[in-house]
Amino acid sequence: MNKILIIDDEEKLRNLMARIISLEGFEVVQAADCNSGLKKAEQQEFDIILCDVKLPDGNGVELTAILKEKHPATEVILLTAYGNIPDGVQAIKNGAFDYIVKGDDNNKIIPLIHKAIEKGRLTKRILNLESRVDAKYSFSAVIGESKKMQEATDLAKKVASVDTTVLLTGETGTGKEVFANAIHQSGNRKDKSFVAINCSAFSHDLLESEMFGHKAGAFTGALKDKKGLFEEADKGTIFLDEIGEMPIDLQAKLLRVIENGEFIKVGESKVTKVDVRIIAATNRNLLKEIEAGHFREDLYYRLSIFAINLPPLRERTSDIELLAYNFLKTFSLKTNKKITGISKEFLQLLKLHNWPGNIRELKNVLERSVILESNTQLMPDSLPYEMQQLAPKTETGASKTLSAFSLAAAEKLHIQKVLNYTNGNKTETARLLNIALTTLYRKIEEYNIG
Repeated sequence: MNKILIIDDEEKLRNLMARIISLEGFEVVQAADCNSGLKKAEQQEFDIILCDVKLPDGNGVELTAILKEKHPATEVILLTAYGNIPDGVQAIKNGAFDYIVKGDDNNKIIPLIHKAIEKGRLTKRILNLESRVDAKYSFSAVIGESKKMQEATDLAKKVASVDTTVLLTGETGTGKEVFANAIHQSGNRKDKSFVAINCSAFSHDLLESEMFGHKAGAFTGALKDKKGLFEEADKGTIFLDEIGEMPIDLQAKLLRVIENGEFIKVGESKVTKVDVRIIAATNRNLLKEIEAGHFREDLYYRLSIFAINLPPLRERTSDIELLAYNFLKTFSLKTNKKITGISKEFLQLLKLHNWPGNIRELKNVLERSVILESNTQLMPDSLPYEMQQLAPKTETGASKTLSAFSLAAAEKLHIQKVLNYTNGNKTETARLLNIALTTLYRKIEEYNIG
C-alpha cells in the first residue's frame, strides 16, 4: 500500500483531504508543521508528500529542497491558498512534482497522486540501478583479505580522491581494470565518463585514431570526422591498458596530453584541449622497456607519479576461497543451478595450482566447473584434468590431499611443468631437472603424473 504524508496546519482541511485520499486505498499520515513533517519522513518511507506552502514554522517551498535531498525517491506536491509564479518556479527547481492552488485541487489531486507515484517508482528503479553500478565498480568489487591485496587497496583508496595519474602494474588477469574502475568511481570525476582502451589491441594507425580521433579524409576509409576516446573521456577518466605496448612515437603524443591537456587529431592542424584523468596499466617491466629503448623515460615518470602493484594470485592464496565463492554465486545464478558449496578437496586443488592467468583464469575455471557439476557442491571431478592431477595418489590409487605449502605438491607441480615444456620427453625432462631418468620415472609413478 502506498503511503502519503499530508503536512498542513489547517486541521479541518487536512482531515478532509486525508479522508478523500484514504478512500482511494492509500495509507495516510498527517503532520501540522515542518518539524513534525520532517520527523515523520525520517521515521518511515513515504511515496508522496502533500505539503502546504505557508506553515507555522517554515515555508513548504524551502522544505521541499530538504525533503528531496534526504528522500530523492519521494515526490512532493505543494499546495497553496494563493498561487504566485515565483513560488511555483522555485518549487519546481527545488524538486517538487507539482504546485497547485487549494480549491482547484478537488478534481486534480487523486490523478496527480497516481502520476507522482509512477514517477516515484521510476526514480526508485534508477536509484537502485545506480547503487548496483556503484557496487559493481567501487572498491566493494575488489575481493581479497590478504595483506598484499589490502595494501594495494589502501593505496588505491588514498589516490582515488586526488586528481593525479596512476600506474597499475601486475601480471595479466590480476584485476587492473577493476582497480581502475574503483579509483574512478571513488573520485571526484565519478559522474563523468570512464573510457577504457587496450593499447595492444590495435595497429599503430588505428590506435592513434581511436585515442585522438581524425578528420574526414585523413586516410583511406576515413569517411567522416571521428571523435577520439580522449575527447569522449573529457572531464572524466581514461584507462590505458597495456600501456607498455604503445608505439614509441604515440608515447610522445600521450606525454603532451599529460603535460598540457592537448593533442592534434589525425589529419587536422588545430589543437584540441581536454581535461582527463589518466590511469595506465601494464604487465611489463617498464624500466627494462626503457633500457631496451621501447618506452620513453619521461613518459614513465609522468605516468608513475602514483604506482600500485597488484599481486599475482599465487602470492595471495588465502584469497582464493573468497574469490571462488564469489564466482560460484555468479555462475550458479547465470546457469540456474543450485550449487551452494565447494568441497575441501576442490579448494585444496585450487590452492595447489600456480594460476599463470591469475583471477581471470580462476573465473574461467569456476564457470566451467559450475557448468559441469551435478552435485550441490563443487567436486574435484569438475576441475580441468591437469588440475585434478595436482593431487598425489595413495597406494590404493585414491587421491591424497596435500597442503598448498607441501614440498611434495611443489615438486609434483614443477615436474609436470617441465614435462609440459618438453612435450613429454622424459629424457630431456630428467636432464633439465638434473636428476636420473630412473628417479624421474619413480617420481612420475609416485605422484601419478599423467
